[in-house]
Amino acid sequence: MSKKNQYVVPTQGGWGVRSENSERLTVKTETKAEAVKIATGIAKHQHSELTILGSDGKIQNKNSFGNDPFPPRDKR
Repeated sequence: MSKKNQYVVPTQGGWGVRSENSERLTVKTETKAEAVKIATGIAKHQHSELTILGSDGKIQNKNSFGNDPFPPRDKR
């Protein structure tokens, strides 16, 4: 299975989930919350990264569900 990062993107009349380097939507939903839930499931299953865009097209949030190349360090 290939690891493709997932994106939640605004569409006309709703929100969509698409894979990295893909023009086609995997899923189209009415609400952003639905799209985030679906994209999170896909990203967890594929151990990839999820990028959530706002209605203006700018990145709002990112979540990594895979092998993070820069994991958080314990600050003890």
